[in-house]
Parts: sequence; C-alpha cells; structure tokens
Amino acid sequence: MIIAEIGSVHDGDINKALALVKSASNSGADVIKFQMHIADEETLIDAPSPSYFKKEKRFDYFKRTAFTLKNWKRIKKFCEKLGKEFLCSPFSEKAVDQLEILKVKKYKVPSGELTNISLLEKLKKTKKHIILSTGMSSWNEIDIAVRILKKNFSILQCSSIYPCPSEKVGINVIQELKKKYNCPVGFSDHTLGFSAAFAAASNGATIIEKHFTLSTKMYGSDAKNSMEPKEFSFLVKNIKEIWKIMNNPVDKNNLNEYKDMKRVFEKSVVASRDLKANSIIKKKDILFKKPGTGIRAINYKSLIGKKLIKDIKKNSLLKIKNFYEN
Repeated sequence: MIIAEIGSVHDGDINKALALVKSASNSGADVIKFQMHIADEETLIDAPSPSYFKKEKRFDYFKRTAFTLKNWKRIKKFCEKLGKEFLCSPFSEKAVDQLEILKVKKYKVPSGELTNISLLEKLKKTKKHIILSTGMSSWNEIDIAVRILKKNFSILQCSSIYPCPSEKVGINVIQELKKKYNCPVGFSDHTLGFSAAFAAASNGATIIEKHFTLSTKMYGSDAKNSMEPKEFSFLVKNIKEIWKIMNNPVDKNNLNEYKDMKRVFEKSVVASRDLKANSIIKKKDILFKKPGTGIRAINYKSLIGKKLIKDIKKNSLLKIKNFYEN
C-alpha cells in the first residue's frame, strides 16, 4: 500500500484539496491521506510551532485551514470516485467523532499522538484498523500503545525530522518492529529523495507513506518536504517493482526456464583432435565448446580413462555411446 500524504498542503482550499486528490490518484497512490485539525480541540493558542514552519502561528494555521464536515465529505467521496481510499489522521478525539460520521475504513495515528493514550483508547473502540507512526517514540512508548490496541494495527517506522537525513532513516527498525510486534510494518518517509523508500520496500515494509504536493513552492508546513507528481509516479512505479521482486522468491534448482539458454551458452566436451577407436581418453584429448547439447563440461572428469568404441573426428561432440562401459 502506497499512501500519498497530503496533510494540510491544501491550505484550507477545497479546490486545491480536490486537485491534490486527483493528482495523487493519477500518480499511482493507493491511499490518499489528510490530517484533521480542530484547533480548539488540540492546541493552546500560544503553543510553539515546529522549527521548519514559522510563517504563521500554529493555532491560527489550524483554524484557518480546517474544513467543514461538508467539505470533508466531498473530499472522501472524490477519493472513492477515483477508486482510492480516503485516510485521515485525527489530532483530537472530536476529530475521531467527525471521521466516524464519514465512515472511514481505518485510522492513521500521527507520531505526535502515539503517546495520547486517551485518543488510542477511543480509536480502539471503533474496531477499525489503526496505522501507528512512531517518529518520535521510544520502544517503551510503542509498547504501551500496542498494549492498548492489542490487535488490528500496523506500525510505521518513521523519523520526525523534516527533512530527514539518510543517517537518521532507521531502516533497521523495520525488521525489529516485525519481530517484536508480529504485525504489518511500513515506513513513513520524510527524506527528500527516493532511496529511503526503496530501501524500506526492500527490507520488509508493506506500507510506504510519502508527503505529496502539486509543487514544493506551495504554502504550508509540509510543501517543501513533499514530493511532486512526476517524482511520486516514479516512486510508485519502482516500489511496486521492488515488491514484485520481493514477493517472488526464486528456486535456484528449478532450471526449466533456462533449458534453451543452457543449450546455447554452456559448453560440451569435444575431441581436441582426431581420435582412434580403442584410444583411452586423456585430458589433452578433449576441449570444451558450445553448444551445451553433448556431455556437459561439468562432467568431463567422468570420461578420463574411458576407451573409445569408434574413431572420432576433431571437434566432434563426444557422447556416452562412443565409449565402452567400464
């Protein structure tokens, strides 16, 4: 599953939101994700803003960019019209109430809400699948969240750094999460490129989330750390190729598909010179040449010391029937 995280890059404009949905859908996303911020329910007026976005007070930003329930219904309906799942992160318990009215299929818990036990308890009561992001959580904090949810959840490795440098990605955590919690594990990518997502897909992540924007020049806290449509399409195409590779293990002993190639490229044992009947084969009497339709080069030692039944011309393929049985 590949999630296009639109977040709040729509800047409170319903037309931008719908355009983002359409573009994310065209770019190959399976799921299109938003964030539901209800300022009065989740933050104090004087709460600090993140270091990477200081253009507007956080409370004011959330207040200004919030959608009405009517517009959320429009967004969800448009996602479904395009055959995409609508997903949204609630940042308050009231947001969960709103999303329940929308009849969402699952929930995404953002990294900053993983320690909000009351929110987790409310989400558990919905009996819907929950995706947990762990970008700023310790193992102990993740343990507490998992004990609350008990079942029906996925976990994403994440590093809440914007943008995230390569050395802080933590691909190793994906396998640790799988082993520790025995659940589907994914990766929420805050890097600026492709490598981290490709590495995650190659290391067991079955969910990839990436911030999406129409342009990195759009206003908001996420835009400059998001991926534009052309890049996102490339990301999706290659992740799905990686998953195809990872989900199709090869049996090296099954050579049925290589029969023709082996005949063309492997070598057989041939006479290095004209050989007389009753000659005893020595290593100097043979060479190895294409095609691989005779006695295989890998088996040449079985011929050393054998006696020829008949004369053999130079460069003739040697055959088992050319020799007396020992």
